[in-house]
Amino acid sequence: MQSTGVRILVVADEMLARAGLASLLTDQRGVKVVGQADGKSLEGELEIYQPDILVWDVGMGGVLSVFPDDVPAIALVADGTVASQVRGLGVEGVLPRDASPKLIVSAMTAVMQGLVVVDPSFAAALSTPRAVSDSSEQVGQIDVTPRELEVLRQLAQGTSNKAIAYELDISEHTVKFHVNSLMTKLDARNRTEAVVIATRTGLIPL
Repeated sequence: MQSTGVRILVVADEMLARAGLASLLTDQRGVKVVGQADGKSLEGELEIYQPDILVWDVGMGGVLSVFPDDVPAIALVADGTVASQVRGLGVEGVLPRDASPKLIVSAMTAVMQGLVVVDPSFAAALSTPRAVSDSSEQVGQIDVTPRELEVLRQLAQGTSNKAIAYELDISEHTVKFHVNSLMTKLDARNRTEAVVIATRTGLIPL
């Protein structure tokens, strides 16, 4: 184990999964595995180890409600359904369980720079279309413009402002304007809360 580097807390409900994941990451440059925890003991372990980031083997789901909102995380998931669930909780990095250690470390670097990393294999699960009739009804109720709805859908996929600007062929300043407008209309304190509220009201799919 290295003496310096990004401090990782490995989380998994199964002891063997924790030990295996910790072993894989220990040999990677620039990182330091400072401890291991399961979902139930996570809160206490966070105080003890004070990690920079979590690497969580979520598998088929488990206790998802205990994801902390003040520590960035990489979730290793079994399928698109769980990928969608953890993104809905605001988890910044979502990778398959068989991701290589190098891929996990690369994703960690991106997440700690404020980016969102989602493996392409989960793209379809995170962009399921919804019924047109439901869309029209809810957009009318909340008075969201078509452009704001496009931005909202991108936010739900964890897309950065810069990437949204590129995707929609508008300036980053315009994206920020739309995001602020959405937060006001949805009475949300941040982007994540805006997505949660929009999901509950039917503006975007679960």
